[in-house]
Amino acid sequence: MKAKLLEHFTAVVFVTIVLIAGLMIVTTLTRLESTREPPALRAFGDISFVDFRNPFEVALLKDAVDLYYPGSHARNDSLITAIVQYKEKQFAAKYLDSRVTQELTVERFFEIVAMYVKFLLVYVLVMALTWYGVQTLASVRFVYKKGLSASPPSTLAARLRRGLVLFLSGAGVFLLFCPAYVIAYAIRTEFNTDTVIFMILLGVISNGVLITYANKFYSFLVAESRKGYVDTAIVKNCRASYRFGAADGISPGSLLRPFKKFHGHVFDHIFRNAQYQYMPTIKEQASFLISGLIIIEMALNIHGHLTYEMLRQLLYKNYSSVVVMILFIFYTVKATEVFADYIMFKSEKRLEN
Repeated sequence: MKAKLLEHFTAVVFVTIVLIAGLMIVTTLTRLESTREPPALRAFGDISFVDFRNPFEVALLKDAVDLYYPGSHARNDSLITAIVQYKEKQFAAKYLDSRVTQELTVERFFEIVAMYVKFLLVYVLVMALTWYGVQTLASVRFVYKKGLSASPPSTLAARLRRGLVLFLSGAGVFLLFCPAYVIAYAIRTEFNTDTVIFMILLGVISNGVLITYANKFYSFLVAESRKGYVDTAIVKNCRASYRFGAADGISPGSLLRPFKKFHGHVFDHIFRNAQYQYMPTIKEQASFLISGLIIIEMALNIHGHLTYEMLRQLLYKNYSSVVVMILFIFYTVKATEVFADYIMFKSEKRLEN
């Protein structure tokens, strides 16, 4: 565990240094580019007293240049035109920058921290709900298929119920694979900063994250159910029926509870081993969830959230704020990886004991 913690700490330090160094380089180059004057302006010396927005003063400057460089009217005129264009561009850039430029002050930093806390709350809730939904959907699917294979439908009513379940399952899978903006625009047309709950809902059910990892967890359950210890557990009188409502079966309540326990049933061993194998996927799931939240905020134009603000500041070239936001997101991913490694370490120690 110490080696993994050292690896995570090294990655955090390295990425932080690289981003801060990149910010310093970009800031220096941008400042040099903004202060660089065209050669024509340097050739005339100090002409800061000229108001280039005043046509009369520009005409006087042209006459003065023609007197200083006689016989080169065309060249002088093109030089003055280039200087005027540069001054107009410089004035426009200064005006625009005054409206969108935001320095990383203490107040601005705490604004970013407030947005990050909101982002972290949404992220943690979406991760927890996805973790619960993945295991619940996979377990219900596994138990349903096991029970169906043990007692296939024989009556017409049973077949109709099975067809209805298949239809609803197909519709649910279609919904879970939909992009967030498709679901959102089908429900409502206006979004504002008070849509945290709606954003959490979209983060869970959209972009295919839930159904993708539910299928992965289901594959772990199937693989575990085919191992030899299952037969050994059945021989040792573990319950092995998958019929809902049966005395030796699995109750629907045990499948829906947050912390699932199946005492005395062989599925408890299958579920625990599958859960152990699924734990490392939280690392990649964290990246998918953050990408999904970015998609939701940008596609739905949700203001006041961290990732939307990050991309907006990137457009305005406020790179100091962007670097802070990227570091916050990176630290969140690394914290999730450390948590997953710690849970795996504790599980391995428990199994060893």
